[in-house]
Amino acid sequence: MLDIAAGGGRHSRFFANRGHPVTAVDRDTSLLDLDPGIEVVRADLEDGSPWPLVGRAFGAVVVTNYLHRPLMPDLLGALAPGGVLLYETFMVGNERFGRPSNPDYLLKDGELLELVRGRLSVTAYEARLISDPHMAMVQRIAARRPG
Repeated sequence: MLDIAAGGGRHSRFFANRGHPVTAVDRDTSLLDLDPGIEVVRADLEDGSPWPLVGRAFGAVVVTNYLHRPLMPDLLGALAPGGVLLYETFMVGNERFGRPSNPDYLLKDGELLELVRGRLSVTAYEARLISDPHMAMVQRIAARRPG
């Protein structure tokens, strides 16, 4: 499992504690370095450096509360045949509730669906207002790569 912008490692630890091999990528990995069951890759995914995982494929790619559109081809390319993409982040409309409010960090309506169209099979998708842990507008998708 690949955890992008892993932060404190909540998702990485969830999967690692269930026996899945996990690779966590973030520019600040200080909280992840303490967990020996997780492969930690320190990388700034937004500084123009090459994709740090060239040639590697994962059974799942998990991205939450993070959006950097230039990474999208690399994220889809990192899915092994039969692999699952789980992606959730903020969308347009979230500016009413606070940050992020910059359109560069907000998905457009249906953007995740467009991202996977013709490439992955969508299992679930929603674009909605959530109230927990706080009010926010989000898009979520679960999609599988054929194979």
